[in-house]
Amino acid sequence: MRVNSHSKARTRAAVGLTVAALAAGATAGAGPATAQPKAAPAAPTAADCSAAYRIEQKLSTGTTWRMCWRYDGKAGLVLENISYQPKGEPKQIKVLNSARLGQIHVPYDDGNVEYDDLTGFDFAQGLMNLAPGECPGGTIKTVKVPDSWNEDPNVKGLCTTTRSRGHAYRMQGDTANKVFQAEGKDLLVYTVNQVGWYEYMTEWRFQDDGTITMNVGATGSLSWDDYDAGDGRGWPIGKGASAKATSHSHNAFWRLDFALDGSTKNNVEQYDSTVTAPTRGQRAPTTKTTRKKVTKELAGDSKAYRWWRMVSATGKNKDGHARSYEIVPGPTTKYPGRGYTKHDLYVTQYNKCELFASNNPGNCGAGAGRSVDKWVNGQALTHPVVWMNIGFHHIARDEDQQPMPVHWQGFSIAPRDVTAMNPLTPAELGRQNGHWRPRS
Repeated sequence: MRVNSHSKARTRAAVGLTVAALAAGATAGAGPATAQPKAAPAAPTAADCSAAYRIEQKLSTGTTWRMCWRYDGKAGLVLENISYQPKGEPKQIKVLNSARLGQIHVPYDDGNVEYDDLTGFDFAQGLMNLAPGECPGGTIKTVKVPDSWNEDPNVKGLCTTTRSRGHAYRMQGDTANKVFQAEGKDLLVYTVNQVGWYEYMTEWRFQDDGTITMNVGATGSLSWDDYDAGDGRGWPIGKGASAKATSHSHNAFWRLDFALDGSTKNNVEQYDSTVTAPTRGQRAPTTKTTRKKVTKELAGDSKAYRWWRMVSATGKNKDGHARSYEIVPGPTTKYPGRGYTKHDLYVTQYNKCELFASNNPGNCGAGAGRSVDKWVNGQALTHPVVWMNIGFHHIARDEDQQPMPVHWQGFSIAPRDVTAMNPLTPAELGRQNGHWRPRS
């Protein structure tokens, strides 16, 4: 969190240099050459990239994840052509064209400084080497950082490994003769990028049940000279109450370009449920859920009994239901200070120029604006792109030094009707689909 930034004088100078570089057109990427996605054909049999940039992992529970990776000069790690193949499915199911961070926006409570870490503070340049112990049981890949400031641009900075996540399910039959249970397994892909005094851990978890979880964790150190906050805008750190570390927010954005079943012509739906008090003769309140098709660009807000899903226009599971992914927001503190942080979710029509939620460096045309809120202007959604905003208000505490424990923020996308049953269903329960009845 930005209490462990450079001193304010140093950060202002660094931001000035970065803005100058952007004005000069400095942008780069590393990894396989990939064109901007169009309406794609059916998913290929393997990730469409060379072996050096391919991630393929079959988990012990039978699920296989495949994807490509590259390293962008501003966004850092970008994952592309992401597909999922659970056991029992004859071919892989494409989920995403690309997944990446869309910005980390950091405003301070005292109003003196504000940062866009990806496009204004050289997030990608700060890729850190990882020690083998930080990637237990996995592989550390070498990343070539575009336009690196270091003499050697090659960084051992991308970890791919697997981890257990605890129970995937547990079910005990009525007769108590047998317990069905299994431990869930995840493919974990992550990098660490240093920005000022702190370090961002960008983590992607691909679960064996088809869920993808995206997290950003901030750790590192509290800045040694940022203790000039006043009452209400900081928290005393150290002995007494004279030195207050300035509070601030971290507004992390992710950009997801869906391509369910290999097509970008996905449909967006919003669901809202209404709870009504019981009327005469009813034993309990009633709840009714309604669906709204989102056909134009959306600036949406999370609230109780609301959720969204991205629906495949071409693929169905074995039960004949359209495949989809539900968007599952994590805990968030919405920052109301900027237009682009006032909403939790944005859905925009695909534009290859619209890559960062704020301080977007590309020239997207006259009047287009440089932030995601400006791009929601009524266009029809034929190729929807999802932007998720998860905020965290960091008020420092004594336990934040030294070093600072990791603060996590993020969200998930969860499969909804991608498979006809739980993809981890044991064979013995395979017949119990739909309105099944016990055998006599």
